[in-house]
Amino acid sequence: MLFLILSILCSVIVGVIFKISRKYNANPSQIISFNYIAAITLCYITFSPDLNALDDNAPLEIYTAVGILLPILFLFLALSIKYMGIAKTDAAQRLSLFIPILAAWLLFNEGFNTYKVIGVLVGFVALLCILKKPSDNAENKWIYPAVVLFGFGIIDILFKKIALYTVAPYTTSLFFVFLIAFVVSVAIVLYKLLIAKESFSVKSIPFGILVGVFNFGNILFYLKAHKAFAENPSTVFAGMNMGVIILGTIIGAFFFKEKLSKINILGLVLALIAVVFIVFSQLQ
Repeated sequence: MLFLILSILCSVIVGVIFKISRKYNANPSQIISFNYIAAITLCYITFSPDLNALDDNAPLEIYTAVGILLPILFLFLALSIKYMGIAKTDAAQRLSLFIPILAAWLLFNEGFNTYKVIGVLVGFVALLCILKKPSDNAENKWIYPAVVLFGFGIIDILFKKIALYTVAPYTTSLFFVFLIAFVVSVAIVLYKLLIAKESFSVKSIPFGILVGVFNFGNILFYLKAHKAFAENPSTVFAGMNMGVIILGTIIGAFFFKEKLSKINILGLVLALIAVVFIVFSQLQ
């Protein structure tokens, strides 16, 4: 249970760091780039990945797709936190679990039981409630959490495909994806520095390293939690998603004074209910 709690904390802290970095005018794209430096270093030290283990059958096109999508989605994650807050962004990211579920049904003809149907329908209503703007908020950048939801849902599908490649350890594949993501993030930073004429922010370095440490910690403790609950993975699945939604809501409301309307709160509650139904569907 300790590993699961640590994974939840690391996941939410990433959002908190992005939120705090705004006060110091740190650059999100530069934070993301330095994040991968820290994540790659920790991944190498912890897992000792061997890229030579990747053979000709390695899904390089999937590695590349994930490596390109990750830094781009991190940018949308930062924008979503900026405009919509931690609570709504974390909920949207966790509701992304419905994308692979729908893909399994629509693309791979996986059967749907009653619990799964109810979970998906409740999750859809929850999303509408979560993204509804408070009446005193003139700006409602719902597009950012929407992209976070669909983007991370697609990445989840791609990671599941990567997991099917068992010639090399999963952690080696993850390390290779991080390398690609780092290259893409550097390209984005260089474009913004040289073409868009953005200035380099030294403050982005410590924030980026912190994001990388907790981003890696989230992955590491999540993997360890799955090993600890090897016979009951649904416990990890439910605990992670529900824990992040609840903790993200508490931190957003009490520490950052994020405004949530009654319908937003209803959406967060419905999101938790949707996760419960999805977990029950996996147990059938």
